Amino acid sequence: MEDYTTVTRATAAYEARADDLGEFLRSRRDRLSPEDVGVPSYGRRRVAGLRREELAQLAGVSVTYYTRLEQGQSQNASDSVIESLARALRLDADETAHLFALARPGMVKRPAVDRPERPNAGARQLLHAMESVPAVLLGRRNDILAWNRAGHLLLAGHLDFEAPTREDDRPNQMRMLFLDPHTRELYRDWEAEATVAVASLRYVAAQFPDDRRLHELVGELNVGSEDFARLWVQHTVQLCTSGTKRLHHPEVGDLDVDYEVLHLPEGDGQRILTHSATPGSSARSALQLLLNSA
Repeated sequence: MEDYTTVTRATAAYEARADDLGEFLRSRRDRLSPEDVGVPSYGRRRVAGLRREELAQLAGVSVTYYTRLEQGQSQNASDSVIESLARALRLDADETAHLFALARPGMVKRPAVDRPERPNAGARQLLHAMESVPAVLLGRRNDILAWNRAGHLLLAGHLDFEAPTREDDRPNQMRMLFLDPHTRELYRDWEAEATVAVASLRYVAAQFPDDRRLHELVGELNVGSEDFARLWVQHTVQLCTSGTKRLHHPEVGDLDVDYEVLHLPEGDGQRILTHSATPGSSARSALQLLLNSA
């Protein structure tokens, strides 16, 4: 029974990757017009974006080969073919990395893990050393593995501070963003926050194709949130590293904080999310007030 289950899961994972690859390629084709890439357009078009034939010509591959790739029937695309497709589709660096992960899943060597993640001990220690910097340690599934006092107060003061220590029901950043009304109200521009979060999750999901819990999270959110399903189907991809969060905090009101994402060198998907505000700004004063009031 174990062997059958293993084979079934592997087959399902392969089929899911093939579907993701085809959907991603089609979504990138659809966003380009012939005029965008200098391809002559003749007669009535039944598709809004590029045809398969047009993209294949731009990338220098045969239509038959490209069709097989888009249909998930080829898992042996060379680096040069993938790079040519990326150039033809005008993909950015994150999208190109995502295409490689989908087209060449064998390149991404990740151990299959089917258990709750354990926080990196050094990262957790660093979190608590940064007392005045709101910080959170996230796992690859967006579980909150740890936070310091400032991070808890800024992002989830309505939750128990000890919640990340409970492996079975620790908070998950994506669930909070899409399913928790308190978290949704925290963001003045929730749509922008959600769009970046989904784009980052899609990037990570391709990097860990054998993580069953990660893909179950995607399925749960697709069923439980119409907003998530709407954003997920767009196939936007982005490795989130820095930006600004526009918050409306229930204790200190509106403030804009800059965030940086520090990816740990182990490559297991864990990263530290830090927040700061410009010295002398009203946001800096609001952060200080929040910390002093607790």
